[in-house]
Parts: sequence; C-alpha cells; structure tokens
Amino acid sequence: MNAVAKESVGKIYDIEAMRHTQAMTWKAIERVSQRIKPGMLESKAVAMGKQVLVELDSQRIWHPMLIRFGANTLKTFKQRSDGDPVLGEDDIYFIDTGAVWKGHEGDAGASFTTGNDPQMQACAAAAKTLFEGVEQRWKTASVEGIELYRFAQEHAAAMGWTLNLEIKGHRVCDFPHAIYRDGNLGDFDGVPNPGLWILEIQLAHPSKPYGAFYEDLLA
Repeated sequence: MNAVAKESVGKIYDIEAMRHTQAMTWKAIERVSQRIKPGMLESKAVAMGKQVLVELDSQRIWHPMLIRFGANTLKTFKQRSDGDPVLGEDDIYFIDTGAVWKGHEGDAGASFTTGNDPQMQACAAAAKTLFEGVEQRWKTASVEGIELYRFAQEHAAAMGWTLNLEIKGHRVCDFPHAIYRDGNLGDFDGVPNPGLWILEIQLAHPSKPYGAFYEDLLA
C-alpha cells in the first residue's frame, strides 16, 4: 500500500473537525487529572474518566480509556494492568483517552505525578519534552515517519531514558480510521500529513519500575 493509500480518509473528514476533537480530548484529560487523587484505585480512576467523556458530550469512544498508576505506566496499550493499584502520595500515572466528537477521532495522553519525587517528575516531563522535540522535527524537516522514531530513540537515549519502540504511533481520521489503517507512524515511509497521525512517546526509567507516556495529534 502506497503512502497516499495509507493516508486515506472518509467522506466527512475535515482537518478543523480533527483539531476541535483534539482540543476536546485535552479538555477531558485536564478534567480527569484534576479529579485523580492519592488513595484512588486505578479502576475507579478509569470509571471516573469514562464519566468525564459523557459530561463532555463525546459521541462514543473508539479506544478504551486507559489510566495507569505506578509500575503499570510501563504497560503498552494492549497489555493489561497488573492488579488494581492505589495511587500513592508520591507516584506517577498517565491518562490515555480516545473518543469521538463531530464524527472524528481524538487521541491524546499525558503523564502526571503526585507528591514531590524528583525522578518521577523528571520522567513525566521528559516524555512531553521528547514529544515536542520530535514534533518540531516533523514540522521543520519534512522527514518520514520512520525517521521520526529513529530521531526519538536517539534523543531519548541522550536524555537518559529508554524509548519503548513497541508503540510507534498510528492513524486517526473520521471514525472509523481502522478501515484505512495499514501500519504505524514509525514504519511509515512517507512524510506524515497534518491531522492524520498520532505521535506516541513512551519512556521507561533506566533503573526504576515506572515510565511516562505522552501522545498527541500531529496537526
């Protein structure tokens, strides 16, 4: 399948609708993060996150709400959490949500910390910083998806973190993108166009059992 086919969209696709959905997705993440507190079970946080999507009038979810606490921040999307951990006073977690507004798919994720653990704070910050660096590379250098993840891996190592290359970004568009999906951003041998691809960054601490996650639309 060529690059044009890999970026196919449906009849209602509109990049401004994608950007609206992107904004609503970040609004949901902000609202969920404000309600997550130490002492909360991971499962309760997920249930609360689903309720936030209802409050924000999302049309549906297209991928399950994921909230990971502590060591579960090392899990990929397809892996189940270990147990049902309680968020600690000094802890790390991430939120990953994919819902539909205006018939278009939103997908974003970010990491947060409780308390004042400096390494956890640095890990959460590093995921966003690396995302921003890769995003800037995309904006200024017109490079292929493959190169974006080579660049991400190199810079993660230089920053002192390990990049999880089991996740390499993916397509979105008007729902459902799955009928067009063919491969990941990190395997895409074309220059990604705006409003079609999610850039995912997942880092692991080099020696401690946690990581951080950040993703957003390349728009």
